[in-house]
Amino acid sequence: MFGSLGIYNYRLYASGQIISLVGVWMQRVAQDWLVLELTNGSPVALGFAASLQFLPVLLLSMWGGVLADRMDKRKLLLWLESALGVCALALGLLDVTGVVHLWHVYVLCFLLGCFSAVETPVRQSFVVEMVGRDSLTNAVAINSMMFNLARIVGPAIAGVTIVAIGTGWVFLANAISFVGVVLGIYLMRTSQLLRADPVPREKGQLLSGLRYVRHRPDLLTVMLLVFFIATFGMNFYMTLAILARNVFGGDADAYGLLSTLIAVGTFAGATWAARRKTPRLTVFIGAGIVFGVLEIVSGLMPTMLLTGLMMIPVGIAMMTFNTTANATIQLAVEPEMRGRVMGIYMLVFLGGNPVGGPLMGWLGEINGRAPIIVGGAVSMLVTITAWIILVRRGDIAKPRLRRQRADEPVSPAELQPSDR
Repeated sequence: MFGSLGIYNYRLYASGQIISLVGVWMQRVAQDWLVLELTNGSPVALGFAASLQFLPVLLLSMWGGVLADRMDKRKLLLWLESALGVCALALGLLDVTGVVHLWHVYVLCFLLGCFSAVETPVRQSFVVEMVGRDSLTNAVAINSMMFNLARIVGPAIAGVTIVAIGTGWVFLANAISFVGVVLGIYLMRTSQLLRADPVPREKGQLLSGLRYVRHRPDLLTVMLLVFFIATFGMNFYMTLAILARNVFGGDADAYGLLSTLIAVGTFAGATWAARRKTPRLTVFIGAGIVFGVLEIVSGLMPTMLLTGLMMIPVGIAMMTFNTTANATIQLAVEPEMRGRVMGIYMLVFLGGNPVGGPLMGWLGEINGRAPIIVGGAVSMLVTITAWIILVRRGDIAKPRLRRQRADEPVSPAELQPSDR
């Protein structure tokens, strides 16, 4: 289950990443709570802040993928992680000195989103250079385990810290946490990195990535489902805050508790994923349907305790869906296209938030339970629709997921019967 940690460079990366991820999750909780405090609990303001943070994904994530294919990913990550830490430091200093205003939060959300939009596809495509293709699936699952372990610890610490000393110190703690990941990347043994040859700079590289995905029906299926479910069903950074404060009348620690419980589920789902060697489309589709159903049920629970308990299976289904999607994408593409394809993947995974955030915020103004119920219904219906289409095409069991030349299209007719 933990085989990738035997690789020196990945072990360094993981050690720094887990520290930084705890800080990131602490900041997410603190940032949401700060917006609610500055606006007297406005879900629309919270949704707008989320839109500003995720809007740069629409503009920059694919360019981040192009840079990942062109440049030294390790050096690029050193600069990007440092920039993310500076954003956290600026917000923390504004908050602890008592001069923070809502527009400050909005500006820093946008800047944070810009750096994150470029950093994410670079970081995702860098994993294979640390561990190699044979260990990629395991490393992706361990990444998810670290992410969700931090998701358990971070919100819990943030909830207690906010109540005790305020949101500003949480932002400063996150800024300090970036030292760990920057140091881990800096100390790597570059001679042990399994680098692909950089793609020469030339015109049309971004469009070639789009054309590559367009001619891959297996990749298109995964990405379209990820877009709809991530946009409408995975808005927990906002829906849980609305439930905790506006529906159940809780404080920041209640929001932290709900976030921690869903992270328990996602950590369990990532642990299960680490045992799987090959991603399967049937698991991906099934997880999407189950996630939608469980999310609807969680939104109908009468008490915060029951809602929190439902978050555990919701998290398991969500992480099964996400890890299967990520591993499918990375194992299905050529090394020279991986950065660009991961840039497109992150675009569909995060790029819908500028639409989903305000829409879910508007629904939250009408009814605090509506965003999570509607998100679950959309997730379930879209996945069922995709399942019906795939069954009719004969692709549901196991589409062909093989490495392929960047200029080689694949049609459904090329799928062998044993792969369907």
